[in-house]
Order: sequence, then C-alpha cells, then structure tokens
Amino acid sequence: MEFDLNKKHCYYFKQISDIPRGSRNEKAVSDYIVAFAKDHGYDCIQDEVYNVIVYKPASPGYEKSEPIILQAHTDMVCEKNKDVEHDFEKDPLELYVEDSLLKAKGTTLGADDGMGVAYMLAILDDPDLPHPALECAFTVMEEVGLLGAQALKKEYFHAKRYINLDAGGEVATSVTSSGGTRTTITKDLVYSNNADPTYCLKIRGLKGGHSAGVIHLERGNAILIAARIMEKLIYANHDIRLADINGGMKNNAIPRECDVTFSTKTDYETLQRIVEEMNTSIKEELQYSDEGFNASLDQTDTVTKAIDEKQTETIFDFLSVIPNGLQHRSMAIEGLSIASLNCGVIHIEDDRLLIHHLLRSAISSHGDQMIEQLQILSKTFGFTYSQDNRYYGWNYSKDSELRNILASVLKDKGSDMVERSSHGGLECGIFKGMIPELDIITYGPITEGAHTPQENLDLASFDRSYENLIEVLKRAK
Repeated sequence: MEFDLNKKHCYYFKQISDIPRGSRNEKAVSDYIVAFAKDHGYDCIQDEVYNVIVYKPASPGYEKSEPIILQAHTDMVCEKNKDVEHDFEKDPLELYVEDSLLKAKGTTLGADDGMGVAYMLAILDDPDLPHPALECAFTVMEEVGLLGAQALKKEYFHAKRYINLDAGGEVATSVTSSGGTRTTITKDLVYSNNADPTYCLKIRGLKGGHSAGVIHLERGNAILIAARIMEKLIYANHDIRLADINGGMKNNAIPRECDVTFSTKTDYETLQRIVEEMNTSIKEELQYSDEGFNASLDQTDTVTKAIDEKQTETIFDFLSVIPNGLQHRSMAIEGLSIASLNCGVIHIEDDRLLIHHLLRSAISSHGDQMIEQLQILSKTFGFTYSQDNRYYGWNYSKDSELRNILASVLKDKGSDMVERSSHGGLECGIFKGMIPELDIITYGPITEGAHTPQENLDLASFDRSYENLIEVLKRAK
C-alpha cells in the first residue's frame, strides 16, 4: 500500500514530519498550525508554551449539537539508531513504506502522536464534513510529563465531549487513566570523620519495570528491601553509620538495584549472618514474582566521613514505614490498579538525602490520601516534603454517549469495540480535571514500536481509522 499524499491525513502527516518537533522544540510546528488556521479563516489561540486551539464552526444542521474537543500532542520522542546521522533539531524525518507500513529511516516515526495531529488538520481542511462545532487542541510536551496540557485554561473550551487522538488499535478505546504526582522528600545530613571499617550492602537481580504496568505484580523494590535489611543490622548492632546510598534510576520505574555504604565496629561475620538470613527470607517471599533477587555484603575501602548513628536510624526507620506499591484496585474493571506509590530513586547529593516518588491515582481523593500520608510521615521523622507536576486522573464511567457512538460505528464495520484500561497517565485525565463533566473516548490507528526507531504506522489502518473518526463526528449530532 502506498503513502498517498492526495489523502489529506497522509498529506498533513508528511507536512509535520518535515518539521522538527521533539519535546520542548514545538514552536515551529505550533507556528505552522497557527498559520494553517489563519489561512483557513479559523479563530485560534496560541499560548505561551505553544499549545494551539483551533475553532471550527459546526457544519450545516449541527449548529445545535454539543461541541466536541479533538486533541492530539504535537511533540514526539526523538530516538535514532547509533549508525544514523540525524539532527532532530533541524532535519526532517525520512519517511518510507515497507510492507504497507509507514516508517522513518533509522529514527522514530512520530506517529505518536503525528497521526492524531494529521487527522485534526485533515478535518479542519475539509469544508464538506458533517460535524458539531470543533475545538481542536494541539498540545505540547506530552512526552515529558503532559506539561502542555497542564498549561491549558478551562476558558479555552466550551465542549463537554472530548476525543483524544493519542491512541491506537483501530477497534480499541481507553476508558480510564491515572493521574500522577511527583514528590521529593529530603533531609539535610551532618557528617563527621570516620575510621571504622566500611561495608556495602548490594541489592541485585530484581526485575523492576514500569510502575504503571507492573506495580500490582508484587515485584521487589530494591530501595525498600535495602532499608529493611539495614533496619535489621541497625537494631542488632546499634553502631551503624550511613556513608552513602544510591538506588533506582527513574521515579516511574520500580528500582532494580540499590547500594548502601556504611561503617560500623561490628565484625563482618556478624553482619554477614544477618544479611544471609534476610536474603533467605526475602527470596522466599519473592520466589514467584522476583526469583532473581539477591542481597550481598562486601567490605570496601574505609570511608573518611559518615553520618552518626541517630541520623542513620531515622532514615531507615522512615524508609521502613512509608507506604509503597499497589494501594487500591478497581472494583469495576478486573485487574486494574487505580492507586499506587512507587519509591523510585534515592541518592545523596551535597550532604542531602533525596527520595523521589511517583504517585498514581485515577481518583483524586486517593491521590490526596497518599500525599497526606507522605506529608505526615515526613514531618514526623524530620524530613522535608515537596511535590511538583501533579496531574489528575480519569476514572471509569459506566455511561458514555461517545463510547456508544464509537461502538456502533465499529459494529457497522464488522468489529466489536475493545475497552482498554491503564494505570498510566494520559492527557485525558488533565482535561477531565479541568472539565469534570467531560464524556471521553480515545481513538487511533494501529501502530507499533512507539519511542523506538522501529516505530511504524499501518497505512490501511490509518485510512480506516480516519473514516471511522469522521463517521463518529457525523453521528454525534
């Protein structure tokens, strides 16, 4: 199948693929959309972060129909193969077709979410389509934390119906997503000289994984396992002094490894016995979820400074009681996590301990509760709590007019609609938080390999899904 530029959605996909649009570099594509809107006589808003909202009036016969928000994000993840020379700041994507799949030579394709942007531009460029009034929101910085959507203002919108076009599968729609809160808990440390023997506790062999997708699988958290073992060492020997701790890579990934460096006068054999006992116990607990787990203790070069025993005890007491992992699951959707915490990263920087969490919740009150728990515990143990980038979730609703319309369109095409649920974050949650009464669906064609140079877009599905989307708008009278 060819990539036919005579089809408006294909033409506009090619247009935006010629414009570099990595996250935080969306001004050029934003300006392109503004110029497009002006050329077509549409009102539009371009805000300070380069979100654009384009307003298309209702077609004849739809003037009294409830308007609809269409939304997609303009930014893309910029990844390439090592042997490919490509400057994502200035080079256009090199598109090609292989086995009816659209790809980019050695780079990400940007179908996430160029497909949605192209659909919206094609709809805006077609004067003959029947549809209610449309509020087309082109958001930025989705791939780095949904930041563009969070900058939107409620007064930009009048619609109570919303179609998110950052989704794939052709016959699938999402029905829920989680909000998120990134937190940082800190404690200033006071170091003093050290001459005692030094040891390193190492946690290895855990699977880890994305905290949205596997938080319910009882996988071990390397940071909290390390804290648990350190607690045993502290209360058995009482002279443990922390020198350094480092665990986890990202707050949205369950940490697989953690190293704790500490000094003590206690002999190695005594320490090793406790570590081995804990290793055996935890291995049994994780035998079906994280069978590769292992804790080990090595003597290392003596560190010159460490914090005192009291500070050390306080840190590991705190880590031993903070909530973590799955907190609530859905009673409406089997197997769906709807509230969780992930203690994702811990490290010491400039004599200050930093602990980074990501909290997820489809229901705002669950998020509030988890925040309050961390705030209370931080205050109780003398830590400082802070948070940023809180975005809201979208809880499942049994009734949805738009979902019924999409289901009827797909049924007429010979397919049953598939409902998908996720513990991850979507821009849908931010729109729902801004406009609580929104009726929401997501939709898009079949794609694979997002965020990798293997990303591809099924061209036949790209065509079919566009026609399905047009039919949904037609029936949304």
